[in-house]
Amino acid sequence: MGPAIMKYGIVITDGAADRPLAELGGRTPLEAAEKPVIDSLAAAGRVGLVYNVPPGYEPGSDVAILSLLGYDVTEFYTGRAPIEAAAQGIEVADDEWVFRTNLVTITDGVMEDYCSGHITSAEGAELVDALNRELAGQGVKFHPGVGYRHLAVMSGEFDVTTTPPHNITGKAVAEHMPTGDGAGRLVKLIKASRVVLADHPVNVARRRAGNRSASSIWFWGEGKMPALQSFAERFGLSAGMITAVDLLRGIAELTGMERIEVPGATGYIDTDYAGKGAAAADALDRHDIIIVHVEAPDECGHNALAKEKTQAIADIDRYVVAPLLEKLRGCKSGWRMLVSPDHSTPCKVKTHTADPVPFALAGEGIETDAVEKLTERAAAAGGLVVKPGYELMKMLLG
Repeated sequence: MGPAIMKYGIVITDGAADRPLAELGGRTPLEAAEKPVIDSLAAAGRVGLVYNVPPGYEPGSDVAILSLLGYDVTEFYTGRAPIEAAAQGIEVADDEWVFRTNLVTITDGVMEDYCSGHITSAEGAELVDALNRELAGQGVKFHPGVGYRHLAVMSGEFDVTTTPPHNITGKAVAEHMPTGDGAGRLVKLIKASRVVLADHPVNVARRRAGNRSASSIWFWGEGKMPALQSFAERFGLSAGMITAVDLLRGIAELTGMERIEVPGATGYIDTDYAGKGAAAADALDRHDIIIVHVEAPDECGHNALAKEKTQAIADIDRYVVAPLLEKLRGCKSGWRMLVSPDHSTPCKVKTHTADPVPFALAGEGIETDAVEKLTERAAAAGGLVVKPGYELMKMLLG
């Protein structure tokens, strides 16, 4: 029998990095949050800044998290939507493209809401079914996902530029419609969807209840299916992923990780933090490395909810990081832990930015520096910078 393998934990606080906010007394949510466990890791190990988004790439979770997990996106990345298609087990032919298809609220030509008031998965599935009845065929099919996040698979060739809807909240959509070869087909479907969705019973009921309706679809994140080396082949470790969103489920599927589902995990601030923490601790018994992804801070950033974002970080500290760290510390073979956002989602901007994000890395063999908290300013002052981002996985694994 060979030597016991060290155990590893990664907690991805999606979009947690931010900029100073007046409503938080000039602090960021990371600075304002009560996070004694995360800060204890920072004090015991190393804190730095990591660049997870290479120049020229959209600062989305797809690119940032692949980097954080040790993959060079300049070699492996083809688009966000195909990763989500992998999560759903959708069959995609070599000549087909996958597009992320948000259900959005467009009012008077302006992108009012990229998520239709956080429409439920059940409501979204009904609307996608209607889109398939009315618009599918001739090389396009819609696939329901989670909440407002859906997919379309299309045959043909595309060389288009699209814009994530969360990047244009409050802006005129006419200025951000798809452009390039094949864009006319996408624009036609977007406009046709408005007719299908306008008086659908789901939207009628939502308006009566005072909720935003899904008035249109919006295409973005397009690409063909990628081929990723498995995590086990790349790093020699058995891995498990805990997440509530299809993007991360897709990354797990494409890299051969176990997808660990947690009932009550929603991808929003009402997620079951404690359920995720308990599942992560339990999964360490059968895997070498556990990755826990929490979407809540990112959603708060998109909606400029500074106090809620601060609370989400505190809840991650208490209910996710604490139990996972406790389990790691009991591993006789040794342990290391990384806590980091993937990208920044500043409340003032309400979308992702390519700013470097702070990380804390601690455990056996990790030197201690002078930084005692995981915050943007503390990390910058410490002077440790990891660029490109995929090098951080090498630091974690030693």
